[in-house]
Amino acid sequence: MSTTLELLRRHASDPRRRVLLTGGTVVTMDPALGVLPRGDVLVEGGTITAVAAELPVTDAIVVDATGSIIAPGFVDTHRHAWEAQLRRVMPDVNDLGEYVMSTLAGIAPVYQPDDMYVGTKLAALTAIDSGITTMLDFSHNSRTPAHSDAAVQALIDTGIRGVHASMRPHFGDWDGHWPADLTRLKDTYFSTSDSLVTLRLATLATDEIAGPDLAHGPRLARIARDLDIGVSVDAVFGTSSSAAVLRWAEQGVLGPDVSLIHCTGLTSAAWQAMADTGAAVSLAPTSEAQIGLETAVPAIDEALAVGIRPGLSIDVEVALASDMFTQMRALHAIQRMRAVNAAYGTTATPSRIGVHDVLDFATLHGAKSIGLGDVTGSLTPGKQADLLVVHAEDLNNMPLNDPIGTLVLGSDARNIRAVFIAGQVRKWEGTVLDVDVPALGQDVRASRDRILKAAHSS
Repeated sequence: MSTTLELLRRHASDPRRRVLLTGGTVVTMDPALGVLPRGDVLVEGGTITAVAAELPVTDAIVVDATGSIIAPGFVDTHRHAWEAQLRRVMPDVNDLGEYVMSTLAGIAPVYQPDDMYVGTKLAALTAIDSGITTMLDFSHNSRTPAHSDAAVQALIDTGIRGVHASMRPHFGDWDGHWPADLTRLKDTYFSTSDSLVTLRLATLATDEIAGPDLAHGPRLARIARDLDIGVSVDAVFGTSSSAAVLRWAEQGVLGPDVSLIHCTGLTSAAWQAMADTGAAVSLAPTSEAQIGLETAVPAIDEALAVGIRPGLSIDVEVALASDMFTQMRALHAIQRMRAVNAAYGTTATPSRIGVHDVLDFATLHGAKSIGLGDVTGSLTPGKQADLLVVHAEDLNNMPLNDPIGTLVLGSDARNIRAVFIAGQVRKWEGTVLDVDVPALGQDVRASRDRILKAAHSS
């Protein structure tokens, strides 16, 4: 290990430890701070305490970021992490129904708690490797309390800022513990406000996929409010979800603590209700386009038209890419293509989003959309030190001209020199720390083989 890494690790538990990241281009994603062509970021314990062009600090561990970009970590607002050992088993899935019947009905029922742990751990470590410092795990295969415990423990063990969004399975046998088990989960793992891993309730928009017990409404909203946790609602698309959104608004169960996922094919009335109530939105650009969810068009124009700035998410690794760079680029390209296509042959000026927009969705507004806007998402003094150091002089990035353009359109996981989460270094010089990759690979393959064998024999 380098001397700098040795110092960072040696003093990792000291809440007074100071780390100065210096000499890099600082992309804060804080509207008041903007971009510093050359700047310093001071971290004390797990908190960002200062950001400036130059900080006269002499008693800190110095991380030389010359030739690099210092940026907030990405925020993945929705991923079904337990599926990670099934990555790309169906890369050309034709529609939602095929995914549901293959994965949720056919494979999910044979998962054991150990499989939940392995899949979630693999997803979280992969997230860290690609610069995602916060991941909401929409954990919808909790067949027993032990399944939930395994998923939560995997987030804890990786050191990611995790959100365990708990939901019972769609299909197959389960022991009836949800949603009552949310109280036990909170008391066991989330009793303090400073936990790196937090809790949400996960549910669906309507009863079309798995019945009325999973549909968002007053009953589940009351449970979430009693526990003081947020709600993430998946499968929000089409006319039935549009009607549900209007109903939730009337019932008073739609607001900033509720994040609606996908939101394709919604009516203008539903969008206005979402805006009026302050509801949050999570888009999964490759999922919506590649799997073909309702209109198959990520609903970015609809969101922006009513003043909603969404977060971004990965969704299902059984068919999709695992990283936020892909999500940003997909959304950037799709929206701009549609804008130009809509104006083609007319005198209208295309209304196009830019690289700053998609980076904002992947960081600041991603954090806001899952209730963590005061904690992470920007390099703002007082927030947690969840940040990246990205090489800007690697072959695929040099020379550094526009730092946000470089992050969005040029970079990938290989360029990430360091990842810090709550001030703790999790990746250094291209390697995720404290991971025995060969041993993890054995666990992943063994889990995959057992799952597929069991599913095919059932």
